[in-house]
Amino acid sequence: MEFKVSTRSRHARQLFAGIAISYERVATLLSLGQDPRWRNALVAAVRAKPGDQVLDVATGTGMVARALERKYACRVIGLDQSADMLAAGSTDIRPLVRAQGERLPFADESFDHVTFTYLLRYVDDPAATLRELARVLRPGGRLATLEFGVPANPLWHLLWRLYTRFGLPLAGRLLSASWGTVGDFLGPSIEQFYAAHRQAELECYWRARGSSTSASDA
Repeated sequence: MEFKVSTRSRHARQLFAGIAISYERVATLLSLGQDPRWRNALVAAVRAKPGDQVLDVATGTGMVARALERKYACRVIGLDQSADMLAAGSTDIRPLVRAQGERLPFADESFDHVTFTYLLRYVDDPAATLRELARVLRPGGRLATLEFGVPANPLWHLLWRLYTRFGLPLAGRLLSASWGTVGDFLGPSIEQFYAAHRQAELECYWRARGSSTSASDA
């Protein structure tokens, strides 16, 4: 299925096209082993029941979706706009849907829980995207996300900035040209997002959804 995408979403598709096959292994490496721990924290926040229907948006290669299935014996649909990322995770048997988080192809209140990972920096309107995600969530369900944060502590912020501006790009380029591009992109992308959408504003987005929510910053 083809659909109209924004410049921001198109850039995300191009970015992930070159790294899909190696994504899981390298994401663990470049996060200094933390990415699996972050995702497990997201999964733990969902508290699904066996048989619950869960939508995992920006599923990528399906890491969160697989963990949800293992932990809760729930039914998961993985959704992503990147055909390359979906193909890299297509060995799993769960349904996979190619679509955008901003325009979900599901009826209102279709899912017991909704999860999404590293999504809001790739959409034009985070508040509208959260409204769309909440639209398909049943009353009492959990909307849970994982996103990168910027450390508030000055020392940690300095170390974070040194790594994202120098260590991460260098490590990426040692692996491949595509990962070098990702390394150059991530630090500025995260800071620009938080400069445009302050923490208080993001919390207002969550409260405005009117659902049981959980947010975790990596």
